[in-house]
Amino acid sequence: MGKKVKKESETPCKETFEPLPVEGKTPATVVLLLSSPEEDILIKACEAIHTFAEKGDENRVSLLGLGALEPLCQLITHNNKLVKRNAFMALGIMATNGDVKNALKKLDVIPSVIDKLSLEEEVVVHEFATLCLASLSVDFVSKVQIFDNNGLPPLIQLLSSPDPDVKKNSLEIIFNLVQDHQSRLAVHELGGIPPLLELLNSDFPVIQHLVLKTLQSVTIDKDTCNTFREEHGVEKLMDILNNTNFSDLHAEVLQVVANCVSDTESFHLIHNGGGLTKLMEFASTPNTPEIQSIVVKCIAKVAQSSENHKLLHELNVEKVLVELLTVADVSVKTTTCQAMSFHTASKDSYRDLGAIPAVVQLLQNESFVLREAATQALSSLTHGNQLNSFVVYEAGGHEILVQQLCESCPGMVANSAATLGNMAGQEVIRCSILSHGAIQALVQPLKSTNTHVLVNTTQCLAMLACDMEARAELKSAGGLQPLVNLLQSYHKDVLHNACLAINVCASDEVTTVEMCKFGALEMLQEINQSVNRRSNYSKLAMISLLNANLSVKYSLTGRLASTDIISAGFYDAGKAQAGQRILTLEELSKQPVNQHRPIIVVNTAVVNTEAKETVDVPEERLSNPSETDTSRDHRTPRRRKKDDKQKDETETRPQSPIEKPWKMMDDVSLQLLVKEAKEFILPLSDEREQYAALARLVSEAMGGAVEMEKLHEFPWVLHLSELKFQLQSNVIPIGLISRGIYCHRALLFKCLVDCIGMSCTLERGEYNRAWNEVLLFIENASSHGRSSQPCRYIVDLMHQPGRLLTANTPAAEQYQTI
Repeated sequence: MGKKVKKESETPCKETFEPLPVEGKTPATVVLLLSSPEEDILIKACEAIHTFAEKGDENRVSLLGLGALEPLCQLITHNNKLVKRNAFMALGIMATNGDVKNALKKLDVIPSVIDKLSLEEEVVVHEFATLCLASLSVDFVSKVQIFDNNGLPPLIQLLSSPDPDVKKNSLEIIFNLVQDHQSRLAVHELGGIPPLLELLNSDFPVIQHLVLKTLQSVTIDKDTCNTFREEHGVEKLMDILNNTNFSDLHAEVLQVVANCVSDTESFHLIHNGGGLTKLMEFASTPNTPEIQSIVVKCIAKVAQSSENHKLLHELNVEKVLVELLTVADVSVKTTTCQAMSFHTASKDSYRDLGAIPAVVQLLQNESFVLREAATQALSSLTHGNQLNSFVVYEAGGHEILVQQLCESCPGMVANSAATLGNMAGQEVIRCSILSHGAIQALVQPLKSTNTHVLVNTTQCLAMLACDMEARAELKSAGGLQPLVNLLQSYHKDVLHNACLAINVCASDEVTTVEMCKFGALEMLQEINQSVNRRSNYSKLAMISLLNANLSVKYSLTGRLASTDIISAGFYDAGKAQAGQRILTLEELSKQPVNQHRPIIVVNTAVVNTEAKETVDVPEERLSNPSETDTSRDHRTPRRRKKDDKQKDETETRPQSPIEKPWKMMDDVSLQLLVKEAKEFILPLSDEREQYAALARLVSEAMGGAVEMEKLHEFPWVLHLSELKFQLQSNVIPIGLISRGIYCHRALLFKCLVDCIGMSCTLERGEYNRAWNEVLLFIENASSHGRSSQPCRYIVDLMHQPGRLLTANTPAAEQYQTI
């Protein structure tokens, strides 16, 4: 018996239940049934979920919370067609909810959905599969997944589906995808243009709208635009524009036309078909702001080609655009200003039609976008056109533009600066621009990170800074440092314009010294050593800075040309190292006394109390100043007395508890030398004798002639050290040096030559050597006059004062070197 029971228990039952009607009264129950192995139950469960989800977003979210999404994603790949179809219906409806869509992105369902887009599948599967993808394709990551999983080819095939819902959903997905460049190209390469054009004939406006929006995106690409033209797309667009029954499509058609007019062949098709005339009709139609805005965009694109300007002029486009400036709609005014910016051939026509005052009025509109477009139009209209600039000035536009330099919109600031720069070429306008605080307003834009702002701001500054007061204002407003900082830019146009502005600002020494303080010279040196960054602009800026600051020029280059005129405040700080910042005279004067070589300063400024006194200079000093005795001081007693007085005043001057502004030390001795040179050197009739006599005067002042063999005995180093100690300064006025060597004598010679209106160079050699070159014509008896070729001479100031050594000869080279 037991054995029998055991046998019965081991035998499986082959009997099955009859089909049972399953009723799920709650969503939770139905969701549980999605895990059933019974196909009939799965079919009914999916159908029930679809019906429940159709009733609203609340139900879809509820199903998501009950866990319906994951089993549905599995069931769309089921072998049973009904299960698969109903699962897709449920999933497609649920996917239209935002929360469900976000959850779907995490389940990687896109490859499975795309797999069911093949033509072998049912139309219903196509409908809900594309509905699901349409919801997902608005997300960037999902678009990439659809593209990477080859979703575009089946979607383009489904554009020819007999079901309008499948067409609509497929179009929606394609439209979302073609917002990205790679998908735009793929649609063209996969032959998507013909089926898109075919759908323009659809009876469903929603499909027509989607097609036009998609074409608007894809025809941006040149090759796609060519295919569009070859497939007679332009003609189809013109047919729609000429059909009043399709007025609801006109705005989107015009958007596609705006792309096509950039293509020359497409533009000719449009023009030959009366398209331009039609555009002008649309532009002149009142109460259609959307249409008018798009038409003006088309006109702007047409105007970008100079070949089309004549056509536009024949159609009175200037008059049409000027009239559009008065419409109420802001977007129409904005696009009109933008169109004027491109239509540069009609600058004079716009002025004659009164467009410029109308655009100036728009500068005060509340819309930032419109104001930016208005500044863009004015920038274009005033570029290279002085008459238009004057009209803007008369309309008070420059005052508003200066105010807009302080706005937060980069485009507005850039355009305003460009317009002001265009206008500043006329002096009366420039003065008015400056009077309204333009320099102060430009300082903040100089600190911008927007390259468009920087390019136009620096260009404007270069135009305004030609005025001396403007440069002074820029310095006091703190604008020089941000300008110099722009030399660090690697943007070509920013760097070029910054160099131009610095070149203009270097017109005076005060501004130049300030820019050098901020490292302008070091930056320009680095730029000019760079193969990629140097340019004629950077070289010009460097030369201008050096020419306006001869002290720095001499330190860096070791040479002053005959045209470089030394004046009060010049100082010789020695040879500068590459990349080293050269300190200002004030900075050097405030340093504690050190063991380095002294800084020699030139101060030819007249001292009121001393300059009024006259000095009797013995005539024999000029007749033979080379016959000197190095053991005695060659200054006149009165000069020595004044030197002593100056030294005593320096040593006994009481220290004020309040720090006084720094002032350069007076140099009465130098003033007396200048006076002596003017009175006794200039009257000499022979130019050679003038230079020789001046050389003897310099030698006398600096310790007299020194034999080359005894040069090492000449106590110039000790003398300078004593002066530094007496003055308690590293800076020594050149007139106080009574024991000077080559470098001191050459500097004094150059200083005196420049003061009395003669001409020479100053050149630095090695080991304290320096010399002066003069240019003289040679008397030639055979030619009965001066030689046509002048000769360069080195002036001997040290050994045989007054001797002129022909340059590039052994004697001259010996003087220049040890």
